[in-house]
Amino acid sequence: MSFIPILALAAGVFLFATFALKLPRAGWTLFGAALLFGLTGYALQGSPGYAGAPKSGAPALSEDNFAMIDARREFFDPTTVPSRFVTVSDGFSRNGQFQDAANMLRNAVAENPGDTEAWVALGNAIIEHADGTLTPAALYAYSRADRISPGHPAASYFLGVGLLRSGRPGEARGVWADMLENAPEDAGWKPQLEDRLQRLDQLLTQIGPQGPVAVPAQ
Repeated sequence: MSFIPILALAAGVFLFATFALKLPRAGWTLFGAALLFGLTGYALQGSPGYAGAPKSGAPALSEDNFAMIDARREFFDPTTVPSRFVTVSDGFSRNGQFQDAANMLRNAVAENPGDTEAWVALGNAIIEHADGTLTPAALYAYSRADRISPGHPAASYFLGVGLLRSGRPGEARGVWADMLENAPEDAGWKPQLEDRLQRLDQLLTQIGPQGPVAVPAQ
């Protein structure tokens, strides 16, 4: 059905040329052959049912995107507002635009290399852009955050998440176990991590120390 308008247009062009433009009868055959040749090529290669300008799929909104940001913020003082770059990058991340988020965060750490939260957020954005793979760039971002704020739990926590998502649960367990061993007794994040570590131990018992594992982003 989508070729009917094309055929109608071709017929209209032929009639216009023959009657309105007074195309000589001797040229009708040649002109008709040219139209037929064009229609044949379109039938072989054209796609009238497709949009004229293909569009890439829009980034998908996901609850995991929001949860990842909320989880990161829990490790930082809620009374301290993140830098403007981190705030804008969080907007990109919520919309699934992780490359844009990472680019914004690179501006953040270039302007203030001592911004621990920006480095952690950069590591998270890089991992999300890499579909859950812990890349060398993400590792570097977490290591910078840890170097700036030794003992701060955010970088190690998300490093563990990245290791899990990359199919390295044994290494993730080691990172989280070290965190708990060195954590202050009154650390607010400690009960949640203890629960995660317990569930991870159960999972490792079932699948083995280096079996595949899938976990959410947060």
